[in-house]
Amino acid sequence: MTHDMSIRGLSPKTKQAYLGRMRDFVKFFMTPPDQLGLKHIYRYQVYLSEERQLSYSFFNQTVCALHFFYTITLDRGWDIKRIPYNKKQKTLPTVLSKQEVVEFFHALDGKIKYYAIAQTLYAAGLRISEALNLTIPDIDSTRMLIKVSYGKGGKDRYVMLSEKLLLVLRKYWQALPVKPSTYLFPGRDPSKPLHPRSVQCEFQRAKQRTAIRKPVNPHILRHSFGTHLLEDGVNIRKIQLLLVHRSLNTTEKYTHVAQNFINETTSPLDTLDT
Repeated sequence: MTHDMSIRGLSPKTKQAYLGRMRDFVKFFMTPPDQLGLKHIYRYQVYLSEERQLSYSFFNQTVCALHFFYTITLDRGWDIKRIPYNKKQKTLPTVLSKQEVVEFFHALDGKIKYYAIAQTLYAAGLRISEALNLTIPDIDSTRMLIKVSYGKGGKDRYVMLSEKLLLVLRKYWQALPVKPSTYLFPGRDPSKPLHPRSVQCEFQRAKQRTAIRKPVNPHILRHSFGTHLLEDGVNIRKIQLLLVHRSLNTTEKYTHVAQNFINETTSPLDTLDT
């Protein structure tokens, strides 16, 4: 299975996820997977959905792994419709107001590395994995661009480098006692990037020092980036390209939370002559 994934160019993160889901499946039955069939998969899906009550994303990731293993690696001619996906729940993203973003940044004062990471996530709309995998040459201050490598789906892209962000990154760089040679935000091992969990924990501590009632995490800063661009009048197609959304429908969800899209609509009650 590992070789099959490598041949098809699946990302390291996807490989790790698929192998993890297959290990869980095998552990559940304690039987080699080539001795299991559709009836076993059905039982396992019932267990995941009814007993474990896992999120649709985890459930569907398991389905993807099973599809790959049985139809690609074992080349079984199954109708994959017999291994169904879970229906995705249509939920709206949590978005911070601009004032809340500023308040959150202030809560990270004195934590220069995490302050710089938070600013990078919001200024460029990056995923946490994309931000933490930035290397020093990725920051192009001449062209005012950031090169984003190893994005979702293995897609590289360029995003804008904010002038304010550049100043923050320079301040961060000057404060480092030892300059990293590879990653912009290295972990304890300078040859590896900082772990996402470290960022999430620091963000939670910072959030507790604010009056913000909403959850705050790296992905919410990305949602806030997209929503605030929409509120500022940026074309939705451009936002789609910046966020690397495969479908415009994904980007359009920000119209449901953008304040001006909602507030500019007059309630019919206000038009009544009462």
